[in-house]
Amino acid sequence: MKRAGSFFEDVHDVARLIPEGRVTSYGAIAKYLGTGMSARMVGWAMNASFNAEPPVPAHRVVNRQGLLTGKIHFSPPEMMQALLEREGIRVENDCIIDFQKHFWDPMVELG
Repeated sequence: MKRAGSFFEDVHDVARLIPEGRVTSYGAIAKYLGTGMSARMVGWAMNASFNAEPPVPAHRVVNRQGLLTGKIHFSPPEMMQALLEREGIRVENDCIIDFQKHFWDPMVELG
């Protein structure tokens, strides 16, 4: 991926490519952008995405185990799970059921 913008903009651009009904992890986005040790920064970028235009589907980015660790930034926090469930992704105890089935790896999908 050609990176012309800021790191946050690059993260938002990748997140916008996640298809409906799929999820990825903070670390997978960081690795795709060539900054594999910056998963936490990807999380900060997701937190800063709520007013971005075009919109960023931040609910599709979770931790490496499929946990909804970013839900505290949604209002209300249950909104992250509700958005995922609308896309056909089951969530129990803040964890995506069949995480690997729904996982979208930008390294594979985008090359």
